Formats: sequence, structure tokens, C-alpha cells
Amino acid sequence: MRAFPVPDTPVRLEPWLASVGTVFAEIRGHDSGCTSYGVEVDGARWFVKAAYGADRAQLDGARHVHAVLNHPAVVPLVADFAVADDGQAVVHPWVTGEILNDPFAPGALPHADPCSALNRFRALPLLRVLAAYDVVLDAHLAVREAGLVAVDFYDGCLMHDFDTGTTRLVDLDMYTPPYVLDRDRQVGSGRFMAPEEWRRGATVDARTTVFTLGRTGFQLLCEPGGDEATFRGDDRQRAVLQRATEPEPDDRFPDVGALVEAWRG
Repeated sequence: MRAFPVPDTPVRLEPWLASVGTVFAEIRGHDSGCTSYGVEVDGARWFVKAAYGADRAQLDGARHVHAVLNHPAVVPLVADFAVADDGQAVVHPWVTGEILNDPFAPGALPHADPCSALNRFRALPLLRVLAAYDVVLDAHLAVREAGLVAVDFYDGCLMHDFDTGTTRLVDLDMYTPPYVLDRDRQVGSGRFMAPEEWRRGATVDARTTVFTLGRTGFQLLCEPGGDEATFRGDDRQRAVLQRATEPEPDDRFPDVGALVEAWRG
């Protein structure tokens, strides 16, 4: 694949993208403030995400995350460049598949819709869903090795190719080393957040990521449109996820490695 043609000076993004290639997708409306584009340049397809002003901080974080995190399931960041009007853009390869929960993606349906990507994923054979969850766990072993913890991870960070069965992780821009929460609520989906992510001054560390991964397991392994009562796994798997999602951090697995060992055990 050819390299993305990074401009030497700040550009007005949309006219510039149209001048170097064909823009075939636009994704607007996310509360992150970012706008994303699919663009084809000389036969290669790219995903370009841009932010302006204060929203640029998220993309600055993306550069740091991808500098230390390497896993085949994590779609890499391959370039970044300045955009006019105090903007920044990052570039990823365009990969095929559907985000499991992104109402702003072209053609997407709300996650509660019976025909949404999430519910079609949940309806897949159990072994295929378990394989996808194993990819999530394996990628977060790499997250642990990079010294990072999960922030704002939810089913909108999961892309599944229904034709090939490939699962990838995207939009991990806010991952960070462990930290003390300096706000009343961490950004993210409440369905995946640990109790400490709702408390100013709480420590967010590996045990918080364990909680998020436990919630991910419950979310992916339920029947379409169902809740934890419709969990498709066995009793041992349920017990592992229940320990991972204990309200008190000390009652959970101490880190991602211990969770993965218990899950695969």
C-alpha cells in the first residue's frame, strides 16, 4: 500500500482531501467533536479523523497511544498532520467491517434495533462471538504491556467483518497510564464504566480496565436485545465476568493478565 500523502503545511482539510483523492464517506456528529472521512488516494483507502481547538487533545492522545501500543487487531495510526484553523488530523488504514455501535456511521442503526450491527453480532454462533471477545482480551494484554488503561472503551470501539469473521479495535485515542480522576464523571458509555469512573478523586488503574472488559463480555455474549439474564456463556464464564465487574476494585481480578488467565482457564 502506498503511503498517505501528508501535506507539508496546514491545509483546509475538506478541499485538500478532495484535491488528492475521492472522499467516499463522511462521519459527523460525535460528541468528541471529531469529524471523520473515508478517502481513496491512488487506489488505497484511508480513514482520516480531524479535530479543532480544544478537541485536538483527543488526537494528541491518539499519537501517544499508537506510539506505544502495537497489536494486529488494533488498527494502527500511520500519519498525522496539521489542519488550518487550529486543527489536527490523524490517518489510519481503511479497514472493512461494521462498528458494533456507532449511530453516526453511514447506514448504521441504533444499537437497540433488531437489525443493528450489535444485535446481528450477538446472533452469530456462540463460538464466533467467543473468538471475537478473545481478540478484545488479547489486545488488552498489549494495552497492559504498554502501561496503559482503558478509557472510553465500549462496543463503538469494536469493528467486525461479518464476511470474514475478523474483529478489530478502533478509537482507543483516550487510553492513558493510570491516573486520578479529576472530574465528576469520566467520559464514556455508562454501560461499560466502573463505579470509580463516576467519582472525582478515584484511582483509575488496571482493575478499572478489568471491569470494562468484564462488562464487554456481558454485552457481547447476551442474546440480541437481551440483558445479562440472557447470557449465552456457561456458568464458569459467567462467574469470571461477575468477579471482573465487582463494584469494589479490590474484589476484582488485579489486572488484565489475571482476568485472561481465569477466562481461558
